[in-house]
Amino acid sequence: MNCMSTILEVKHLKKYFDTKAGLLHAVDDVSFSIEQGETLGIVGESGCGKSTLGRTIQHLLEATEGTIFFKGKDVTKLSKKKTRDYMKEVQMIFQDPYSSLNPRMTVKQIIMEPLLIDGVRKKEAEEKVHEMMKTVGLDERFENSYPNELDGGRRQRIGIARALILKPDFIICDEPVSALDVSIQAQILNLMQDLQNQLGLTYIFVTHDLSVVKHISVKIAVMYLGKVVEYSDTSELFAHPAHPYTRALLACVPTIDISKSRDIEVLPGEITSPINPKPGCRFASRCSYATEKCYEADPELVRIGQNHQVACHLFNGHTDGK
Repeated sequence: MNCMSTILEVKHLKKYFDTKAGLLHAVDDVSFSIEQGETLGIVGESGCGKSTLGRTIQHLLEATEGTIFFKGKDVTKLSKKKTRDYMKEVQMIFQDPYSSLNPRMTVKQIIMEPLLIDGVRKKEAEEKVHEMMKTVGLDERFENSYPNELDGGRRQRIGIARALILKPDFIICDEPVSALDVSIQAQILNLMQDLQNQLGLTYIFVTHDLSVVKHISVKIAVMYLGKVVEYSDTSELFAHPAHPYTRALLACVPTIDISKSRDIEVLPGEITSPINPKPGCRFASRCSYATEKCYEADPELVRIGQNHQVACHLFNGHTDGK
């Protein structure tokens, strides 16, 4: 690991939940790394484990197995005090800017709360809040407003300000624009990119929207039922998608070019249960290329390009040493 540039490295991370029917494999043997200042997009349909992955990295959920390195240090298991210190550096922006904000607190109180918990004096905290509101594009006149009095875009700016107020290095963005109107989505995405450039932030950007992830991410990890099935530079993934699931996702991305013919692949079959999953590729039941081997053994991520990996038996034995 290059600790000079790698800010986060996840190795064989697993998060299972006990259910009456057995163990639900929400995140199952996921590995990746992120360089300082990069954005890694995590994409996949609902239930694939992408939000659980983010919450496990942030320590809102405890990992079942695996290791998380942050700035070269193992942060998988931490004491209460060290978890609090870690959370100052790794913050989260949540999907719904309404339910994630306390409706009984004003804008100023919401943004200031982390500072007061951290022991900052109230007068200094108020100054920092005003500065942060300006940074995220919130007019100071809204400081005594309540979340229900503001629109979705302003509420999400409050969530961003709250996440940034302790000056973290790393932000996990859990579908931060999916609950917003399209025009507001663009404003928030542009704001997040501006903040990244100004403050040197590193993002994990969780989303189901490939159009959004293409706009903001340097690298993309595609997840399916707890597994990363493809990992690549953004430009390479959109130009040469390898996994059948990735190709199906990309085929569904809307386009404004009406002259371009589209071959939308409707995935057949039923989604495999993530509870006590059997050996084999979890996408096999929906894949038109599936063979007997796909139902017998889990495919491993193999390199098929310089910065391109795929977990599919179609590429078994196909490695690129570049």
